Amino acid sequence: MKRIGAAEPKDPVLQEAGALIRRGELVAFPTETVYGLGGNGLNPEAARKIYEAKGRPSDNPLILHVAEEAQIPELVREYPPRARALAQAFWPGPLTMILPKSSRVPRESTGGLDTVALRMPSHEGARAFLKAAALPVAAPSANRSGRPSPTEAAAVWEDMQGRIPLILDGGPCEIGLESTIVDLSVPVPTLLRPGFYGLKALEEVLGLVAVDPALFRELEEGEAPKAPGMKYRHYAPQVPLTLVEGQDAPRAAYIMGQAAAGPRTAALVHQENLSLYREAPQLLLIPLGSRSDSRETARRLFSLLRSLDKLALDQVFCESFPEGELGEAVMNRLSRAAGGRIINI
Repeated sequence: MKRIGAAEPKDPVLQEAGALIRRGELVAFPTETVYGLGGNGLNPEAARKIYEAKGRPSDNPLILHVAEEAQIPELVREYPPRARALAQAFWPGPLTMILPKSSRVPRESTGGLDTVALRMPSHEGARAFLKAAALPVAAPSANRSGRPSPTEAAAVWEDMQGRIPLILDGGPCEIGLESTIVDLSVPVPTLLRPGFYGLKALEEVLGLVAVDPALFRELEEGEAPKAPGMKYRHYAPQVPLTLVEGQDAPRAAYIMGQAAAGPRTAALVHQENLSLYREAPQLLLIPLGSRSDSRETARRLFSLLRSLDKLALDQVFCESFPEGELGEAVMNRLSRAAGGRIINI
């Protein structure tokens, strides 16, 4: 693990990282969303190494990260006005757009699809690393497949030590949730994954934006995921997690009843609701954050989920998160982490 010094492409650490990428090796690097596991996005063998290091199914698409918008035209068959408008509005930043891929992009980097996912991060260290690599870097989150995404270098080390030659430490991630993904390869732009930018922000630029039904259901057997995080169980701690929806008091009563049955139980609870659980001393309460501050909850969410596996628990319950700002994105991650275990009280 090496700390990024000056966020400049000529930084010796970033020069080393860029050389590794060009040789077909893997490098974990920070972004404003989560840490990424990067490889040469134009090299099929590098893409295979990413899937192997993560234990990731090869039909799960990767995102190609670029340092400059000028790199996009060579990666796509067409760079339409609506894509340029999104880039102008949200790049560099936590937005990924999907477009029909050019012949330069191997199918190994796209999960076998004819489309490619593209993003320009805003993190200064990430941008400097991408410039040092001097090519598009394919990168999913830098965790073992299914685990919570890492938002600090120490979490990458937990999952990737001995699997990759270099981890770049750029400090904690500012946002903490993966990028918004919008599909522009279809007639009506479609939201595939909520993130820092929500549906309203996209509609202000694009007009009508559809929402993919897979946001609210599991994909069918044989149905190909259009973007990362759509098909497989994601963001999950090793201990079983159940998401509980409903009114505050009945929800608290249900969770306390489950804890009273005997198993070692924890609950992720909104700060405002902690007092509702005072009659369950055997229940380990973990503050999820205030329901009025979805940005802070998003920033801490994955580190909270990772911490659960260090507590010798049998089961974990989590209160659902209200709508508003990043609420939809937080709920998307929690529902994936629960793997379909959602109870409405």
